[in-house]
Amino acid sequence: MELIKRDINIDFIGKRNIAFIISGLLIIISILTIIVRGGLNYGIDFAGGTLIQLKFNSHVEIGKIKTGLSAVNLSNASVQLFGEKEENEFLVRTNTPVTTNKEFSQSLEEALKTATGNSAEIRRVEMVGPQVGKDLQEKALFAIFYSLLFIAIYISGRFEFKWMLGGITAAALMGSVYLLSLFKINMVILTAAALLVTFAIFWLLNLKYAMAAIVALAHDVMITVGMFSIFDKEFSLSIVAAILTIIGYSLNDTIIIFDRIRENLKKHTKSPLTVVVNRSVNETLSRTILTSGTTLLVVTALFILGGGIIHDFAFALLVGITVGTYSTVYVASPILIAWQGKTKKKK
Repeated sequence: MELIKRDINIDFIGKRNIAFIISGLLIIISILTIIVRGGLNYGIDFAGGTLIQLKFNSHVEIGKIKTGLSAVNLSNASVQLFGEKEENEFLVRTNTPVTTNKEFSQSLEEALKTATGNSAEIRRVEMVGPQVGKDLQEKALFAIFYSLLFIAIYISGRFEFKWMLGGITAAALMGSVYLLSLFKINMVILTAAALLVTFAIFWLLNLKYAMAAIVALAHDVMITVGMFSIFDKEFSLSIVAAILTIIGYSLNDTIIIFDRIRENLKKHTKSPLTVVVNRSVNETLSRTILTSGTTLLVVTALFILGGGIIHDFAFALLVGITVGTYSTVYVASPILIAWQGKTKKKK
C-alpha cells in the first residue's frame, strides 16, 4: 500500500540546515531545563523512598490527607491527585523508606479515616531504599549507553562491513566506562563524556553510517528526556524501558532509509549525494508515514485512555516516535552528506 507515489520529490535535504537549528535549539532547551530544575523528577525507582496509592469513597481535601499521614510519621510526604478528579485517587510520595507490613497499613487506614472522615483503600505500596535507587540510576544509564554501542556494531557491520573494527571500538569504550565507574565518577558526566568520545572515534575511523545512526538516536533520547524535564513528569524505570523502545523503533526507520541510500548509490553513480539521499527519503516516505502513523494512533490511544499508571510511558513513546521519525529524515540522512564534505576537504 502506498499513500504517496514513489516519484514524489520533496526537498527534505534542502531544509537540513533549518532542521539542524531546530534540533540544536530543542537539545539546548532540554539541557538547560534539566540544569535549572536541578535534575530530573526521579520516581522512587531512582530517588528511593515510598510510594502509596490511595482511593477514597468520596471527595477529600489534600490537606486532610496530609494530616492523616502526619499521624503515622509521614509529615514530609507529597500528595497529588492521580487519574481523573472524580475517581478520588491520590499518590503519596515520601523520601523515607517505610516498613510496609500489615500493621502499617491498618494504622494508615485508621489515621486517614480519622483525618478525612472517609474510608481509604490502600491500592499499592512501593518502597525502594536510597542505595538501591542510586544503583538503578547507574544501571539505567549503562543500559542506554551500551544499547547505543551494540547498535553501532550492527550498523558498521551491516553497511560498511567493519564488524571487527566496530566490535573492538565498542568493547574498548564499554570497558573504559565500566572501569571509570568503579572510581565513583558521576555517571551522568561519565556517560555524556563517553558518548562524545564515541562520536569522535567513529568520525576518525570513518564509520559514517554508524556515526549518523548514533547521533540520530542520541538526539531522540536527549529530546525525549528533555520533554520530561520541561513538563516536570516523573522519570522512572518504565520510562527507561520506553526510551529503549524508542531507540529500537528509530533505528528500524533509519536502517530502511540507509538501505535505500546504499541501493541508489549503486544505481545513480553520477548523481550528487544530496540528490541520492533526497531521492531515497522520498522513495521510502510512504512506508515511513504508514508505519509512524499507525504506531502513533495506538500510542495516542494509550496516552488518552490508558489511565494514570501508563500515562507517562505513553507520553515518552509519543514524543520519542515523533522525534525519531523526524531525526531519521532530518538528522541521520543529512549527516552522510556532511561526511562527504569532510572527505572533500581532506582531498
